[in-house]
Amino acid sequence: MGPQKPIILYGVKPPHRIQEIAARAGLSPATVDRVLHQRGGVRDSTARRVHRAVAELDRESERGRVLTVDLVLPASFGADVPAALDPDLPIQARTHLTDDPAGALDQVARSRSDGVIVLAPPLPEVTDAVARLDVPVVTLNVDLPAGKRIAHVGVDDFEAGATAAYLVEQWLHERAGDVLVVGGRAAERRVAGFRSVLGPARRLHLLTGPDQARATLAGTPTVRAVYAPAAAGCAEVVAAFAAEQRNYDVFVAHGLDPDTLALLRAQQISAVLHQDLRADLRHACRAILRAHGVLPGPIRSHPAAVGIFTPFNVPVS
Repeated sequence: MGPQKPIILYGVKPPHRIQEIAARAGLSPATVDRVLHQRGGVRDSTARRVHRAVAELDRESERGRVLTVDLVLPASFGADVPAALDPDLPIQARTHLTDDPAGALDQVARSRSDGVIVLAPPLPEVTDAVARLDVPVVTLNVDLPAGKRIAHVGVDDFEAGATAAYLVEQWLHERAGDVLVVGGRAAERRVAGFRSVLGPARRLHLLTGPDQARATLAGTPTVRAVYAPAAAGCAEVVAAFAAEQRNYDVFVAHGLDPDTLALLRAQQISAVLHQDLRADLRHACRAILRAHGVLPGPIRSHPAAVGIFTPFNVPVS
């Protein structure tokens, strides 16, 4: 036997019994023990058989494992987000609804996690917090620099806001009128996209919540349109217009929920822009599962287009 080359072990000591590895590799337990503890005296081809057996056992263990995935999302997201996860995937979700994504990501880094799905602004502190993680990261809606994550899924919030402004301009056409924006602080990128397309002569009246709508309408007769970058509060805004005996020409909202669906069917909302969160989270979870070898196939990004619903194509449920 020629000079012995160094034996390279990949990863940590495998959590499998030596007898189990030996049976899979077709070798004696003593030979497997020599390879695992780098004692020398075995051929390179024999060492490779041991490594292959360990890798096969690892993959089989992963297939039966439930991964813990952390969802770091804005506080404006509903607490029922885990319900959108595919129950057929071996995923256990921990949801962090927060206005401090960097702090939440650092908290995840100190816990046992198998992957992270994050929706956060691309700020330096967020990028740095993601870089400190040693688990697969998938970005949702807002992307981060390449190399900091394994995949990107979802809609672009800036483009979604720009789409909403396009619809408002098409409905208003050349008529003058300002826009009431409800709850814009919770969706700054959507509002930024909305501003980028809206006509320069139109003013935005930003409200932190729907409870401010009636007072604003009482003092602002120029409002002719409504934009709700988040679903919550739309019914209250409609009620505020009715209480002030005012009409609006167009109302565009984001997110299908029971309130917006009812308003859409009653033709009190012109259009709802909707993200298929279930599909986007499924793509994100599958990317993490592939990164762990639980699922076969390459890891891919899945950018999505925002869906547009009007009173004439309302979903059945």
